[in-house]
Amino acid sequence: MTDIKLFHRPLIEKNNCGRNNFNDEVAEKVLAFHRTLPGYKPTPLAQLPALAKRCGVAGLYVKDESKRFGLNAFKGLGGSWCLANLIAKKIGLQSIDFHELCAPESLKRLGKNTFITATDGNHGMGIAWTAQQLQQNCVVYLPKGSTEERVERIRRVGATAEVTDMNYDQTVEYAQSLAAKNGWEFVQDTDRPGYTEIPTLIMQGYLTMAREAVDELKDKGLKPTHVFLQAGVGSMAGSIASYLASVYEDDMPVFVIVEADAADCIHKTMECGDGTVHVAQGDLATMMAGLACGIPSMTGLRILEGVAENFATITDRAAARGMRMLGNPLEGDDRVISGESGAAGFGAFIELTLEEENLNLRKAAGLDENSVVLCFSTEGDTDKAHYRKVVWQGVPPSA
Repeated sequence: MTDIKLFHRPLIEKNNCGRNNFNDEVAEKVLAFHRTLPGYKPTPLAQLPALAKRCGVAGLYVKDESKRFGLNAFKGLGGSWCLANLIAKKIGLQSIDFHELCAPESLKRLGKNTFITATDGNHGMGIAWTAQQLQQNCVVYLPKGSTEERVERIRRVGATAEVTDMNYDQTVEYAQSLAAKNGWEFVQDTDRPGYTEIPTLIMQGYLTMAREAVDELKDKGLKPTHVFLQAGVGSMAGSIASYLASVYEDDMPVFVIVEADAADCIHKTMECGDGTVHVAQGDLATMMAGLACGIPSMTGLRILEGVAENFATITDRAAARGMRMLGNPLEGDDRVISGESGAAGFGAFIELTLEEENLNLRKAAGLDENSVVLCFSTEGDTDKAHYRKVVWQGVPPSA
């Protein structure tokens, strides 16, 4: 049984959906703000030349977001940019600067506000951490099946965190209802009809990691031919794909969008091709907690419709294999500690390039000896007990 499925549909005409919100001008503003945050520094771009050779490509690079703000994941980028903009607007600041936001006169004008969100783990951690930095209250709800370690990480930065008996999408609706009931600010990366400003701000925050990767590749005289992006609701994938399509407009990379096979709403929607948005149903049972989302972001979805040709789903086995290979590299390659969701894009790349049964899929994606591949490891071992179970005990095993 194959651990990857890939739907390829040639782009007839790329569109500019999202280009005004996710271009280099916006990325520069976002990066300028993130540079004002305590502990900011660019995360590493890991190089894996030995594995690239074994996989038959010219280059393989992995953006390692486990080093971001001490949060072990990239989500603080979106949460901080979003909350900073909301707070600046509330108190009438013209510039978005962390030091201005934290100034005594700013905090006095702001008072205490409560931000509420639903999360599979990393998004909630990013919102909670930012709220703590800005001396605000935060309430976070997690779907059933969330581990105690993820809950405690959020609580340790001062937020109220509870696990519901619902799946992710139902938990989002519950958090939104509490926000309306209590007059709290609902901060979610999934858009809804009439709710697009905040999700767009969160998506813009992710541009910092893409801008850093572009700058480092440029310093090496390189640009990616292929970019693997994992997707839950599709916010990160949409924002990064839109940005890279803008930066490399004359020679746009091939995008491979990767989902968990148990939460394949984007894959189903694209494969159907009739404009109907398909929802992944049920408990969305996958160890890739950050991708266990059944309803896509419409903003992300529309962007991906216009720039991406390849939509893949992988099993938990493929993600586990990616985690093990990143954590135990070939000689001369950089090591990356990557969590279950963080390794998904890389895991899909491995399935396409190292398994002979996937040769046709590899060809469909255009991967060959000239390809320069960029992956984003969006989280480290955010659930350390489960990371050890996967890497030490081999659960689940590779096929």
